[in-house]
Amino acid sequence: MTMAFDYKKEYKAFYMPKKKPEIVEIPRMQFIAVRGSGDPNQEGGTYQAAIRLLYGIAFTIKMSKMGTRHIEGYFDYVMPPLEGFWWQEDTVGVDYSRKEDFQWISVIRLPDFVTQDDFAWAIATATEKKKMDFSKVEFLTIEEGLCVQCMHIGAFDDEPKTVALMDAYLAEQGFVTDFTETRLHHEIYLSDPRRVPAERCKTVIRHPVKKLCAADKTEM
Repeated sequence: MTMAFDYKKEYKAFYMPKKKPEIVEIPRMQFIAVRGSGDPNQEGGTYQAAIRLLYGIAFTIKMSKMGTRHIEGYFDYVMPPLEGFWWQEDTVGVDYSRKEDFQWISVIRLPDFVTQDDFAWAIATATEKKKMDFSKVEFLTIEEGLCVQCMHIGAFDDEPKTVALMDAYLAEQGFVTDFTETRLHHEIYLSDPRRVPAERCKTVIRHPVKKLCAADKTEM
């Protein structure tokens, strides 16, 4: 029996980093995406609604093999993990004490064989079958480029400790963070917080970076 393709296992450099910071080049990837704002912990809030929309489309595409839609190049795969890009206005990185000010893009990776036509089909199919409004769901392509990343184990509110390790590592290696409107604080959720105790949750934290010129300490 052929095993389903698992992105976490096949691309460990992107999904399973060590518990110490490392520099990595992230290639172009395509995602299902929903944008929103506000506290992700709010019960019944926009973030939780966005997650339902994402998985509604993700499973429609994954299970297309069971229906009449034959996606060219389709292969069976394990659902990639939930991810999120986070920012706050007038803030470098993120301030975890101001969750109500979060802006976010929640995403799930799409296999490369999925085209925009396939995505449009999934939106229409899910809308009809689930009787939900999927108009907020986007087909999004992102190329993160040069980044620093680290595995964080523990509660989300403890992430600043890992971020501090990443910043110290960057200073040692001659890099600086490079947050912009399109290069954002990125998290990949490898654990389900509903089932895994907070102190054991695994989250990949990834920040965009650029090289700092050692000769004159000016950014390149």
